[in-house]
Amino acid sequence: MVSSFWHLGNRQLELDRQPLVMGILNVTPDSFSDGGKNHVPEIAIENALQMQSDGADIIDIGGESTRPYSDPVAINEEIDRVMPVIEGLASELTIPISIDTSKAKVAQLALNAGAEILNDVTGLEGDPEMINIARDSDAGLCVMHMRGNPQNMQDNPFYEDVVSEILDYLIARRDFCLSAGINLNRICLDPGIGFGKSHEHNLELLKNAARFHETGCPILVGHSRKGFIGKILGDTGSDRTAGTLGVSLAMAAAGIQIIRVHDVKPTVDALKLFRAAGGQD
Repeated sequence: MVSSFWHLGNRQLELDRQPLVMGILNVTPDSFSDGGKNHVPEIAIENALQMQSDGADIIDIGGESTRPYSDPVAINEEIDRVMPVIEGLASELTIPISIDTSKAKVAQLALNAGAEILNDVTGLEGDPEMINIARDSDAGLCVMHMRGNPQNMQDNPFYEDVVSEILDYLIARRDFCLSAGINLNRICLDPGIGFGKSHEHNLELLKNAARFHETGCPILVGHSRKGFIGKILGDTGSDRTAGTLGVSLAMAAAGIQIIRVHDVKPTVDALKLFRAAGGQD
């Protein structure tokens, strides 16, 4: 049974029947979809405030691209990218800030500056100190599945049973966190759409998204603008907003608690009408 709240330090996010919307704020020059858009801190801050106005429940700030075949970013460069934005937003936002990083030092500085969620795409495996940062804080924690790393994750990924294997992995990472002393009500899990999966794997995970409720944790799905959408639409260069909205509604129907998206307002509007029209009980 999944808790009806996600505990983040001094507040709790209610996990209602409608998914929470996590707005993506990539403060990088090279992210796959919006690289460079928020590279200037003042612009990033303005765009984050707009996402809050548009109905976002969380702002997720990342300073290192994890698109396929992207290069790692030096820790000082990542700090220089994210910290001015977090510091500028901490007193302005009324919704929580999430730091998207796999580096413990970046996570600690971000949490000290006011971030309330730690979102690690490596499932806390990229930096051995990350579990200590997570344990010693009271922040919310999002643990994702990624096979390999961004430099090799899309080199012919293979699974015997992609849904069962990733479900088992997430349960194991949940138990790892619990054994380290992290309360269950702080943990969110993410199957990692697009991270070491083929287009077919991504679709299989999405079709079976409800199975991940077996973990007993809130589930986050980050599908926004990803390559499988262009593949299905038959045009890899097309605008993927409508396709992203289609997946968002499917995730709402599956009871997914958090969806991570670039386009906040269309997502919020679509979810509102989906519920009003009887798409969710």
